[in-house]
Amino acid sequence: MSDEFSVKLLTGLESVPQQQWNNLTDGSNPFVKYDYLFGLEQFKCLDGHGWSPRHLAVYADTTLIGAIPLYLRTNSTGEFVFDWSWADAYEQAVGNYYPKLVSAIPFAPVIGPRILVNENNPVRNQIRAMLAKQLVSMTKESELSSCHALFTAELDHVHFQQAGFMPRLTCQFHWQNKNYRDFDDFLDTLVSKKRKQIKRERKQVNDQGIEIEVISGKQITEAHWRSYYPFYSSTFYRRHGEPRLTPEFFQMLGNKMPDQTMLILAKQGNAYVAGAFAMLGQDTLYGRHWGCNEQFPFLHFELCYYQTIEFAINHGLQTVDAGVQGEHKIARGFDPVAATSYHWLRHAGFSQAISDFLRRETIAMNQYLARLAEQSPYRQTEPDNIRHE
Repeated sequence: MSDEFSVKLLTGLESVPQQQWNNLTDGSNPFVKYDYLFGLEQFKCLDGHGWSPRHLAVYADTTLIGAIPLYLRTNSTGEFVFDWSWADAYEQAVGNYYPKLVSAIPFAPVIGPRILVNENNPVRNQIRAMLAKQLVSMTKESELSSCHALFTAELDHVHFQQAGFMPRLTCQFHWQNKNYRDFDDFLDTLVSKKRKQIKRERKQVNDQGIEIEVISGKQITEAHWRSYYPFYSSTFYRRHGEPRLTPEFFQMLGNKMPDQTMLILAKQGNAYVAGAFAMLGQDTLYGRHWGCNEQFPFLHFELCYYQTIEFAINHGLQTVDAGVQGEHKIARGFDPVAATSYHWLRHAGFSQAISDFLRRETIAMNQYLARLAEQSPYRQTEPDNIRHE
């Protein structure tokens, strides 16, 4: 490690100047911004869910010049790169799998940078390589089972690979804006059956007397957040237990990141009946959380897919990120995307076993992605419409 730099382990971001952290990013991805990550800590979103901040930071004198958002994990919930079978096998063969180190955005399976360095720094690649290697050293010195970097941006890949991490592919679903003039222009690119299906679904929502409100952070009031939060919470109560994000966290996003915060609310009569939350990047709309107080046919598709697509077209955004899982998204115009995560395991024998498994899994995942691509609803598709990010 260069004598010019010092590496520190941060148990929270409260000691880091906001501007120094944000200087490490280009601002295109809202989830690595200071307000978002510090808000998770400040408003108790991580408490009780097995995410303890252990951010890895590099300083030149007192100036932050590089970082990895990092967490000590006591479970794998909220990661969306599923390693529970690894944990079971590790604990039977070796010992405790948890705690482990994970670089990810808690509860949000979004592709983005995990090694944060200002692109104008002339030694940026040296800093990135140092951070990736330091992550391995930290895992060894702490005698932890493993470290993981989830949903990594392409710029990070070479540095994790050179540090000895193993890649793993998973599938996401993204919609791509092909310079559509409006929503009807998008529909015109679909085969007749899928085009008519979407029109029927949107009409049925409208026929139920449901009105849709798309509200940006500057216009979101406390009353809007109070209406939305029970919808968000209800999804967790039905499937995952306690909600992760707190009301105070959502309100903070609307206040401190208004240009990147959005609510899509559905109203029937005078009452809101459902809502979806999204974040705006430079060229991507990230659909995140949805919920409702009763079931309305196709309302989920309207709020989470059709409204986000329409918004992206109207505002010149390139991509709608609808997250992981859900092959039904393909029929609504979303493409399969291969997302890459990286993994390093301390035990040599277990690491070799995982390496063998990942080689087989990668073959199967590429075959799966190819099969999904064959289900494309578009009238004409490019020869290879599977993108790797």
